[in-house]
Amino acid sequence: MAKDLDAEAIADLVLAYKILVNEAVLDSFGHVSVRSIANKVSPGTGEEASMTKFTERPTPSRRTVVKGGAALAAGIAGPAVLGVGEAYADDYPNRPVKFVVANTPGGPSDIVARIVTAALGQSTGKTFIVENRGGAGGNIGMEYAAHSDPDGYTILLATNAYSVNYGLYRHLPYDPYKDFVGVSELATSPNTFVVKSELPAKTIHDFVALARANPDQYNCSTPPIGTTPQIQLAVLKIREKLPRLADVVFKGGGDAFAALLSGTVQMSSGSLPPAAPHIKAGTCRCLAVTGDVRWPGLPEVPTMQEEGYNDFVFATDTVLLAPAKTPPDRVKWLEAETLKVLKTEQMKDKLYQAGFLVRAKGADAAWARVTKEIAMFKQIIDQAGIPKM
Repeated sequence: MAKDLDAEAIADLVLAYKILVNEAVLDSFGHVSVRSIANKVSPGTGEEASMTKFTERPTPSRRTVVKGGAALAAGIAGPAVLGVGEAYADDYPNRPVKFVVANTPGGPSDIVARIVTAALGQSTGKTFIVENRGGAGGNIGMEYAAHSDPDGYTILLATNAYSVNYGLYRHLPYDPYKDFVGVSELATSPNTFVVKSELPAKTIHDFVALARANPDQYNCSTPPIGTTPQIQLAVLKIREKLPRLADVVFKGGGDAFAALLSGTVQMSSGSLPPAAPHIKAGTCRCLAVTGDVRWPGLPEVPTMQEEGYNDFVFATDTVLLAPAKTPPDRVKWLEAETLKVLKTEQMKDKLYQAGFLVRAKGADAAWARVTKEIAMFKQIIDQAGIPKM
C-alpha cells in the first residue's frame, strides 16, 4: 500500500511516474532531467510564450525506475503519491498546512493569518504555518499560490487586492475567476487616514489644506499598489486635485505604517490594525475612517462620508482561497474548521482587539463577494482615472 511507503520510495515512484508521462527524461547514460514549463511574455508582443527547462535530479537506479513504473501501472502507488487526490483523505492534514500571505509581516493580512493559524492549530491539533510572499502588489504571492499543488496544503489568505488587481494591471500571472475557489471569509477592518500627533492637522480637511499649501513637504505611505488603502489615496488625490502629494508605496501595511512613525512620510493611508495601538497610545491621530460607520473602538473619529466625501467607503477584507483543483472534501474540512474557530467568543475578541470584526461566512459567500468586487473595483479604478500598471 502507498500509505506504508517511506519518503525515499515515494520520491522514486513520483520520478518514475514523470518518466512514464514524459515529464522527465531518462537518457542513455542513466541521467534524469525533470521538465518544467514556464510562461513568459515575449518582448514587444505582450503574448505569453512557453519555455521548457530541464533540471538535473539525483538519478535512481534503472531497477528502481522499472519497479516504480510497474507499481504505478498496477495502481499500487495510488493517487496519494502522485498528488492527484489522495486515497487516504481521512488523514488530511497529515503535514503542515501553509497559509500564503501576499504581503510582508506586520500588515493586516499577516495579523489575521497569525491569529487564525494559531487558533486552528489549537482547535484541530494540526499544524498551520504562515508564509509571507510580498511584492508586485500582492501578485507574487497570489501567483505562487495559484500554481501550487492543489492538494489542500497551500492556501491563499487574500485581501481585496485579489479583486482590485484585475482592473489595475494589464496582465496578471493568474486568472482571478478560474484559478481559485472560496474556502471562508475571515475578518474585515475599516481603512484609515492617520498622522502623527504633533502634526497640526486635526481633520482630513486640515491635512488637505496643508498639502495643497506646501505640496513638496507632504507625502503619504500606503501598502502595495492594488490594496484598498492605496486605491483610496489615489481617489482622495483625484477628488482634491493633489497630484503632487506623493504616494510612497511599501510591500506591506506594517512597513507603510512604520514609515509614518519614523517620519519618512506625513500621513499613512492604511488599514486600522497596524495603526490601532499607536492611536490608542496617543502617538498618532486618526483623521478619518473609511468604513460606512464609525469604528466602535474610536467613536470620536468620523467617517469619510461624514466629512463630506460621498461614497468614500473602503475596507480591508481577508478571505481564504484554495487552488481551483483542490479536492472538495479538503476545502470543506478547512471551511468547517475555520468557521468553527471564528464563531468562538475568544476569537471574536482577539480579532476585535487587533482592529477587525469577524466575518464568519463560508465558501459560497466568500467567493460571491470576491468575484463581485472584481467588477466593482474595476469600475472605481476606471471612473477615478487611475492608470493601469
